[in-house]
Parts: sequence; C-alpha cells; structure tokens
Amino acid sequence: MAEVKFEDLLGTGAHFGHVTRKWDPNFKPYILLEKNGVHIINLESTIESINKACGFVKDIVGKNGEILFVGTKKQAQDIVQQEADRCSMFYIVERWLGGTLTNFSTIKKSIKRLKMLEKEGSNLYENMTKKETQMLNREKVKLADQHRGIKDMRRLPDALIVVDAQYEDTAIREAKRLEIPVVAIVDSNTNPKKVDYPIPANDDSMRTIQLIISALADSVLNASGKSSEEETRTDETETKDSVQKTTVRNLSEKDQQSSNEELDDVKQEEE
Repeated sequence: MAEVKFEDLLGTGAHFGHVTRKWDPNFKPYILLEKNGVHIINLESTIESINKACGFVKDIVGKNGEILFVGTKKQAQDIVQQEADRCSMFYIVERWLGGTLTNFSTIKKSIKRLKMLEKEGSNLYENMTKKETQMLNREKVKLADQHRGIKDMRRLPDALIVVDAQYEDTAIREAKRLEIPVVAIVDSNTNPKKVDYPIPANDDSMRTIQLIISALADSVLNASGKSSEEETRTDETETKDSVQKTTVRNLSEKDQQSSNEELDDVKQEEE
C-alpha cells in the first residue's frame, strides 16, 4: 500500500479550508495559518490522521469486520461507489435514509422486498393489470437506487467511512448512538470531535476525496489479503501461459523434426 505523501495532498488542494467566518473553533489544532480570508489546513496533521485511520481500518478488517462507506454529496458519489466496490465493502451514495442504522430491522425488510421484486419468475406479477405491474416496477427501481450498496449487508457495520462529516451529520449521529466508530474527512467548518478518527482536509475537492478514500480502500484490501491473492493468481496465470507456450513450441519443433525425417525417407526410397 502506497503511503499518502505531502506533495500528493498539496497537489490536490487538500490544504484549503473554508472561509474564516465559517470555521468551527474546535478545528483550531488542525489550522496552519489564515491566508486571504481562508484557513489553510496543516497537511502534516492530515497525513498523521490518515495513517491512524488506515491502521484502525486494518484492525477492523483483520477481525473480519465490515465497513460502510458513506458519501451522498455529488462530488463524492462516484468515488465512494468505485472504491467501495474495489475493496468489496458496502456503500451508500444516494440519500441517507433516516434510521438506516438505528432502525436496521426495517431496512432489512425493505431489502427483502427489493429481492422479491427482482426475483425472476416470481408469482407476485401473476394476475396483475398493466398499471399494477408498472407500479411494482417503479417501486423496484426506487428501492434498487436506495439500497444498491447495502443489499447484501446482513448486519450492522463495524465502522463507517464518511466523506463530509458536516454533510453526513445524520449518519454520524446514528453511528454514535450505536457506538459504531466513524472515520471521516472533516473540513474547517466541522467539529472534528464528533467523529472518532477525523481526517482534516478539503472535503469539496474531488481529487482530495479520491486520494484519501483510495488510501482507506487500500488498507481494507491489504488487511483482507485480497491484493496478495490477486498477485498470486496473476503469477500462476503467467506461469501457466509460459508452460503452454513452451509446450506448443516443443510440439512444433517435434512436428518439424518428424516431417523432415519423413522427407528424408521419401528421398531415400526414390533413390
């Protein structure tokens, strides 16, 4: 897993906070200076926080824990879905439904309903009018959008990774009520004390979000051992290919040799 470097964060604009009038006083330890009415975040503390969060994620996944990625703001949706899929974890990128964690039993019923609607050859669609079928299809599409990242989540997650702690306040409050630890990107307008593992950075920059979420996803892969398994699988594939090529080459050489011997025999017979 490649570590996040100071130059990488600087290049993505991770050091730009909000305007000074929107700052949260609890964010003061992470502020380096003020420039042109904007707070500049200390990237050394950002790197330290990322390393700490990555270590926590490794511990969770190492104990067969499950992580829920949350990023419903427009800049984060595609990134969160892509990285969560890459490390085979759950995600929510559509609107956070109130009670997703605190009322998870109801959410499971909704997911069960979705799976029933998606089941091919279901008796549900028998003896229905065209209008009723259209209504069920609309319901299926709506539920699929809401639950597509948590459709296979059978229990509460062991941790949350959140892109914007201010924007996802409802999710964080639900996690806090259930004592689920939260890793979150926090900007200068957010109280970092409301999450367990704050990562001070610009939460409006897509490049910053990509860099940090990728590092956390890499930690998940590293802890689960999937990356090493993939490398082993690749090596085995390459070995098989080389063996097959060698075998084909040897066979072709033998065929050529045998054909030459046959030609020699024919020549001798003619003579």
